[in-house]
Order: sequence, then C-alpha cells, then structure tokens
Amino acid sequence: MTVDFYNNNAENFFKNTVDADMKKAYDIFQKHLISNTGEILDLGCGSGRDSKYFIECGYDITAIDLSIELAKKASSYLGKEVIVKDMRELDYCDKFIGIWACASLLHLKENDILKTLQKCYMALKKDGILYASFKYGNNNYEKDGRYFTCCTEEKIEKIVDLTNFIVVDMFQTSDVRVGREKEKWLNIVLKKG
Repeated sequence: MTVDFYNNNAENFFKNTVDADMKKAYDIFQKHLISNTGEILDLGCGSGRDSKYFIECGYDITAIDLSIELAKKASSYLGKEVIVKDMRELDYCDKFIGIWACASLLHLKENDILKTLQKCYMALKKDGILYASFKYGNNNYEKDGRYFTCCTEEKIEKIVDLTNFIVVDMFQTSDVRVGREKEKWLNIVLKKG
C-alpha cells in the first residue's frame, strides 16, 4: 500500500522534497484565491514544505497526511500538529478558501479521486480554489509499493466534469526535484462556483 512506502521512507522523502521549489505553482494558486488571508487545507502535506510556505504568507493551515511517520516529521518541521487522516474521509464543510493537493490525489484510483474531489468541493467556501498535480500521461502504474494515477488534460477534464468544479487553470511543469527534470506534471486549478 502507498502509505507503507511513506512510513518506511519518511526520512528520505522528507530530505528529497522539503527544499523543492514550487514557486510557479504557488503563484498561480494564490492568484486565484479569494483572499490573502483565511484557511488553506494542505491535503497530503508530505514534508510540510507547502504548509510552511503558506503559513509564512499569513494563511492559517490545516495539514493532513495519511502517513504517521511523515506527519511526525512535518509536525516537527512546522511546529504545529499535522493531522493523520485519509483524504478519502474528509468531512469538512464550507471551511477553506483553498485546498492544496500537491502530488497527493494521484495516489488514489480514479473513482476515489472523483469522490475525494466531491468532498473537497464541500470543504471549500464559495469561490474557493483547489490545486492538484498529477504525473503527466494516460497510463496508471505501481512502482516501489506506490500507486500512481497519471493524467492528461483530457483525462482530468473527464473526472472534473463529474463534479461541480470549474476549471480555471491547467498547465504542465517539469519535476522540480534535482535529477528528475525530465518528468512532466499536469497541474490543475479548480474553483467552487
């Protein structure tokens, strides 16, 4: 199971991701937020890198991750508790101005992505924004005990069309981790109408 990979490799994953430069995605996400204050949900926060950035920008952050070991590391890094929770079991309502799901939804099967997007829709305030990223492509795969749902523009639009979200931005990026620049990612920004 994917969570076992992160529990067993928390130290290496933390070291390899905590300093990755996500500035381009941050800027696009923040451009669409309804306010420069408010609460953001970091959905699958991993190392806590993105939560730390948003805290430093003045946002209130709720950070969750399914991996107990990553949650411990991220809690220590952030100086605040990361909630250990399965994103498929979100139960928030009308709470967040934004949800940041960087490289997290991709670990779910497509039907679970749809269900989780619907829960995210409920968790957002009116005009709230959701950012998500997926490895680019059509072929889902498993590697080193992790499951990946890959997406192209057409594939993610078919999933989003089954929700009430509006697509406000979609763009490709290269992986920002050193030595992985050839890997492509699909980034999507959705809005709750």
